[in-house]
Amino acid sequence: MSRYMQRPENALKRANEFIEVGKPARALDTLQEVFRIKKWTYTWSEAVIEPIMFKYLDLCVELKKSHIAKEGLFQYRNMFQMLNVGSLENVIRGYLKMAEERTEAAQQQSSQAILDIDDLDNLATPESILMSAVCGEDAQDRSDRTILLPWVKFLWESYGQCLELLKVNSHCENLYHDIAKMAFAFCLKYNRKMEFRKLCEKLRKHLDDISKVSSQTANVSISKPETQQLNLDTRLNQLDCAIQMELWLEAYKAIEDIHGLMTLSKKTPMPKTMALYYQKLAMVFWKAGNQLFHAAALLKLFQLSRDMKKNVTQEEIQRMTSHVLIATLAIPLPSAHPEFDRFIETDKSPLEKAQKLAVLLGLQQPPSRVSLLKEVLRLNVLQLAAPQFQNLYKWLEVEFDPLNLCSRVQGVIEEITADENSPYTQYTQALQDVTLVRLVRQVSQVYQSIEFSRFLSLAKFANSFYLERILVDCVRHNDMQITIDHRNHSVHFGTDLSESARGSPDGPTLQSMPSEQVRSQLVNMSVVLHRAIATINPNRKKADRERLRNQMVKNYEENMVKDHQRILQRQKKIEDRKEYIERVNLEREELEQRQLEEHCSQAYQ
Repeated sequence: MSRYMQRPENALKRANEFIEVGKPARALDTLQEVFRIKKWTYTWSEAVIEPIMFKYLDLCVELKKSHIAKEGLFQYRNMFQMLNVGSLENVIRGYLKMAEERTEAAQQQSSQAILDIDDLDNLATPESILMSAVCGEDAQDRSDRTILLPWVKFLWESYGQCLELLKVNSHCENLYHDIAKMAFAFCLKYNRKMEFRKLCEKLRKHLDDISKVSSQTANVSISKPETQQLNLDTRLNQLDCAIQMELWLEAYKAIEDIHGLMTLSKKTPMPKTMALYYQKLAMVFWKAGNQLFHAAALLKLFQLSRDMKKNVTQEEIQRMTSHVLIATLAIPLPSAHPEFDRFIETDKSPLEKAQKLAVLLGLQQPPSRVSLLKEVLRLNVLQLAAPQFQNLYKWLEVEFDPLNLCSRVQGVIEEITADENSPYTQYTQALQDVTLVRLVRQVSQVYQSIEFSRFLSLAKFANSFYLERILVDCVRHNDMQITIDHRNHSVHFGTDLSESARGSPDGPTLQSMPSEQVRSQLVNMSVVLHRAIATINPNRKKADRERLRNQMVKNYEENMVKDHQRILQRQKKIEDRKEYIERVNLEREELEQRQLEEHCSQAYQ
């Protein structure tokens, strides 16, 4: 061993000499030997080791040696995680800052802000090599690959190493979550979707690890409220980044993690956190095409904001209630054939999926369109919403006016689309679909057949193909009898008495369809006959009840003694049975005892 290795200052001086003559690799080897001396390493103070560590990491960044930096950081953590956490935090933050500055400088030299490499951990795939050989690269593409790509890869590896370094250390818990947020910002800045998925899996695995490890002094404990809050804030940041990158599966997984952390916590989450949670949850449900749970999430957000927020203005209340109302009205009308889902081979039934989503909203049962509309009325959302949306509810859910329905709704939709920044623009297509289904149902109760051109004139915002698709969907999902006659350009609404709807009609209804009348004919006949009997003989039920009561009393008096004797006999039989079983068991035990004694006596003889 060289003499300069006896003192770390000598190693730092020697490394600087190598740097001056242009040999950074030799300087890194010199400093690396300092941390390999187990005998004296733990006796040196941070005032001596910290400058050496910064120089060591500076050389690692310059040479892009992330694995060597990892070795030094792990050694430095073992030295100072209990003695001086501040020094360890300064070193790690300085290392990441150096890596970020070098990556920023490389990005300024490159014309590409976003790399077209799918996976930084697997740069040279066979497909990429083949494409580069076939297509060729110009000088700028090669420059981007040689300048920007190595530094982006190095920065990504640095984040991962630091997270692994601090995952179970309670003294550096804040630093761990800060690095996780920095990694999220890195993925968002460079649009690294693959790395974002890997980062989410890594953080999920770390959370599982800290849930399994023993709660020692230096270990992170998930049972601590501070740890739960830090993890909750990090998952909310993860959810926000996933939404911005449009990674909806990762956003849903983040929502599940957030709900798990809130369930685990004994404290009620802060209203601000819950409001952000419901807001992001509503956005994810909308992107998933689940308008029902989207509206349910907005309703929960409105309830929370109304109960917890102080000094809320009337304008803000109207904006929230209008959003809830239009989202609820945009929910597609429920299918009359839910039993079809039972014949589709899926991993989970729709009911189980809906129950799982309801748990994320804190609901006991999955909501429905009807239940949400009832909640809207109960919570006074309708009266607090904007007047045009109140009229929209009245036209779609209360009034029966097929001739003017679409023209009225079209006026509201045009008012919404006139404002480019309106948050209600996303609901226009869903509102049109619901309005057309309402139109079909109302027209079917008035007309037996109608010309297609006349029908198309009633549907203001639909062309022929769109309207025909709506008609087909009404037959397939809503159990309506509709026939499209292309030869005569007409639409016929069936009156087949053998067909009947499976559910009660939803929304405004003028009259029952013939099939519904046949279905309920026997029920109506029974109701009318019972009313006639009650009118002819109003005291008949009272007399029948009195006669039945007298008969019951008479039967009781006649059978009272017999029943009492039967109960006593049954009790005696039970006691006799118990005595018999006890006697049999006692005899068996005595027999076994005698046999055992005989066997023992024969063995001694």
